[in-house]
Amino acid sequence: MEKSSSKVLSGSSTGDAQQWVPPSMGSTVEKGAVKKHASGSMLTAEQLEQLQKEAYDEGFALGKKEGFSYGHKESLTQGQMKIDGLIGQVESLMSTLDTPLKQLDEQVERELVELVISMVRQLVRREIRMEPSHIIGIVRESLSILPVSSRNIRVHLHPEDAQLVRTIYDMSDKEQGWKIIEDPVLARGGCRVITETSQIDATLESRLAAMITRIMGGERDDDASERGEG
Repeated sequence: MEKSSSKVLSGSSTGDAQQWVPPSMGSTVEKGAVKKHASGSMLTAEQLEQLQKEAYDEGFALGKKEGFSYGHKESLTQGQMKIDGLIGQVESLMSTLDTPLKQLDEQVERELVELVISMVRQLVRREIRMEPSHIIGIVRESLSILPVSSRNIRVHLHPEDAQLVRTIYDMSDKEQGWKIIEDPVLARGGCRVITETSQIDATLESRLAAMITRIMGGERDDDASERGEG
């Protein structure tokens, strides 16, 4: 067995010797960098969560504000549209109601006119039945309107009125100067006088129409004067 050849250097022979430093397995610079990054720009999970929450809250608040503003404007627009629609419906309803009212006024006016005509006819006919001698005055008035030079005068009367006139006058056609013609088509209480050159319509219907025209015309003239017309 051989002896070990290792020698122990003395202190005087160690002047040029350098201490050996083993290589570092974890660099101090990298640790410092990690510590600096952790204390400087590196964010923890809690910080990230907090930032996300703040960003969400801020975005939600902004979105809520803008959404409220848009919704408010949208609500106002829709509300105004509904109001305009209701106003349009009311105006349309009033316009629709106005037409029947006008039609009703015209209908009432026509019914009143017909009622007046019916009442006048009934009164006149009743008067004729009670006083048939009125036909004498009608015949006399119609003859008085004729020109003096009228010839071939013919007085058309209802048969009953014709008999009454003959009885009252008690004269022949030659003596009275005109001829009585019985006409069953004519209503009692009127006559029609015909000559060679003229004709007088004194029938009951004609006289009633003239009477009603005067009555209704007078009322309309009064209405026009009250409105300041004419």
